Amino acid sequence: MTETQANRESFFRPEEWALERQAIRDVVDRYAHCADRGEPREQAAVFAPDGRVVLYEGDSSANEPLQTITGREELTATFSGLIAQYDVTTYLNGQSTIQPTGSHSAVGESYCLASHLLHDAGERILLTMSIRYLDRFVKTDGAWLIEERRLVFDWVDRRVSRP
Repeated sequence: MTETQANRESFFRPEEWALERQAIRDVVDRYAHCADRGEPREQAAVFAPDGRVVLYEGDSSANEPLQTITGREELTATFSGLIAQYDVTTYLNGQSTIQPTGSHSAVGESYCLASHLLHDAGERILLTMSIRYLDRFVKTDGAWLIEERRLVFDWVDRRVSRP
């Protein structure tokens, strides 16, 4: 048994962890779905009431945050502003590693490729972002929520797009 398995099994039986892990992954996916559908209030609802997003460009252990957004009200306002900038978005979530840190807490790293179409100075622009989410999750009243999300922009590509 690996150290990771032993740690996980100290909090959950394997069949329990499979269900908990899927519930956490559903939170990650719901965030992306709500962004794509233009639902900022629902997007903010995947966070704990005092949850926060801390944005970084590049390595979060080596760089200062670009911005910190705290609480559902501020998150909703920020998401609304972002959604308004784009004609359409598509968030594609990739691999995730999620590990329990307690019976009501977990950490995870998830990869996302976010594509945004917008118009700038009369040109159609495709903005593509390679993002990593470094998340702390908390289970409250039976539901998993994001307590803190360190959102890391690994790279960004902006170019003129032709339909």
